[in-house]
Amino acid sequence: MNGILDLFLYFIVYSFIGWLMETTYASITQGKFVNRGFLVGPLTPIYGFGAILILLSSKWMENIFDDYYISILMTVVVSTLLVTILEFFTGFVLEKAFNTKWWDYSKNAFNIKGYICLKFSLLWGMLAFLLIGIIHSYIEQIISIIPIPIKGYISALSLLCLLVDAYKSIISTLNLRNAIINYSDLPLGKYKDMIVKYKRIFLAFPRLLVINEDVSNRGVRSILNGRINKIKVQIKNRFQT
Repeated sequence: MNGILDLFLYFIVYSFIGWLMETTYASITQGKFVNRGFLVGPLTPIYGFGAILILLSSKWMENIFDDYYISILMTVVVSTLLVTILEFFTGFVLEKAFNTKWWDYSKNAFNIKGYICLKFSLLWGMLAFLLIGIIHSYIEQIISIIPIPIKGYISALSLLCLLVDAYKSIISTLNLRNAIINYSDLPLGKYKDMIVKYKRIFLAFPRLLVINEDVSNRGVRSILNGRINKIKVQIKNRFQT
């Protein structure tokens, strides 16, 4: 039981670290805070699943190879392959579910359908090496000192929050997708309100600004920009009065 709790807590920790890296990068490049994740909360599960695959690969390689350095090398190779497959599967499922690519590596060399590419596969390999060589030993030490009952409470609460967040995020995204595709059936005011309501999703995944290749943004960009300009004017008028 303790092993399962530890694995789940590793998943939560690395999902948070992944969210932190993605959000920091997106916020710096866009010059403003961007919650770079599918979920509302500070978790990016693909990093959590990726970390679990890396840790399991490390255990497998340790049992197969006696030499430490060969074990590390094979762990990085196998982890890179497994996490790349995970990324491809995740991208494929998201596109089928929401009718759009949430990320697109088509402009990168050696890509496969835009879901994966050599550049980011190598990056996964670097992260795998850092994880098993440096980072995980510290995370493991911290989690090991938490009493088992406390681990159970933390895991139960984290799982509940994760499931609720995932459910709400999926429903919100599906509603947004349907609104954009069927925009002609909605009153203009309701359509604009829905676009503004889900602004976070557009900022996190700019690819969603184009859901169908034959339609140019459905006016989404202009609605978002118009909303921002309106807020700026309101603030300016408030300070001038």
